[in-house]
Amino acid sequence: MTKRILRISAVTFSFIFIFFTLTGSKPETNNYKTGDKLKNNINDITVKDMKDSTISLSDYNGKVLMIVNVASKCGNTPQYAALETLYKKYSPQGFEILGFPCNDFGGQEPGTNKEIKTFCTTNYDVTFKLFDKIKILGKDKCPLYARLTNNDVTKKADIEWNFVKFIISKKGDIVARFGDKVQPDNPKIVSTIEEELTKN
Repeated sequence: MTKRILRISAVTFSFIFIFFTLTGSKPETNNYKTGDKLKNNINDITVKDMKDSTISLSDYNGKVLMIVNVASKCGNTPQYAALETLYKKYSPQGFEILGFPCNDFGGQEPGTNKEIKTFCTTNYDVTFKLFDKIKILGKDKCPLYARLTNNDVTKKADIEWNFVKFIISKKGDIVARFGDKVQPDNPKIVSTIEEELTKN
């Protein structure tokens, strides 16, 4: 009887040890499950602006965001003009555009942050926020785009080219994704922005 109790105790101890080993207090950063709200939200992510300052995306809570990867030497580059028009129209209502330069597609954004900023302001009068150049493909993909391209809302799919647009709610939730050929003033984009602006 004593041996049986000891055997049961040993099995129980082993089970408890394995359980706490697997579910200890050090969760993996990207160990998401379907339906995990964190996976569909960007509030925990930080990014760098063009002055190398760290910006927490949670600072934008209360604003509807469009996040877009941009480039200066792309066939889609003229979209800067429509993006700026959209920004000027809706920014008074709490809309922000966050532009992330990226050189991953055809080497179409080779410039420095200063050169990119100068190009955008000189050619398209851009006043919305531009950030530090990032990687959005491969093993060096930045955390923001790792989240945007793998979640329950817009699903798992790499960015296909420059000027892919994501709409983010006032609470930091990923709402929608629009391809690079979808113009910023497309009715579907505009209606999505307007709908999110009406929400608390």
